[in-house]
Amino acid sequence: MDKRYIWAAVGLVGGATALALSGYGQSKPKGVSVVTDFDLNRYLGDWYELARFDFRFEKNLKNTRAHYALNDDGTVSVTNSGYDYIRKRRKVANGKAKLAGKPNEGRLKVSFFGPFYSPYNVVAIKGDYEYALVMGKNTDYIWILSRTTDLPEGVKKEFLEIARRADYDLSRLVWVKHG
Repeated sequence: MDKRYIWAAVGLVGGATALALSGYGQSKPKGVSVVTDFDLNRYLGDWYELARFDFRFEKNLKNTRAHYALNDDGTVSVTNSGYDYIRKRRKVANGKAKLAGKPNEGRLKVSFFGPFYSPYNVVAIKGDYEYALVMGKNTDYIWILSRTTDLPEGVKKEFLEIARRADYDLSRLVWVKHG
């Protein structure tokens, strides 16, 4: 085989790998800041998911909730649940989270698949840890969380404005049904 073809193949594989990894180190969308007075212990407990961008693991879910609890080793157990209204069954996903920055930063990483972690950025908290806006590593992931199934209009507007400024396509936002 001609060496030119071998080097061309190596170049293509290397280029494809570089392209695939180009977003790997990204931990949050551009222009987004995480909460800098974050208190993990106050964040623990139950949260209702009020809005999100749909992705395959949460597609067709209503009554979605997340429960965060501190493990003995300092990690956080994460239990996400919801009701699949198409298949008529409850779905549960168990994972774990770790702080990914300073202890007072709302930067975590979450895993539901063994050693693979994804960024989980708490970018806004309102009330007495009653409402939270969470973003992933890019503008494909966003969650609006609440301790109840209600969201005050002022908090909703503020969270949506933060997302808008971060270039989120808010037409993709799914408002979760509860009840």
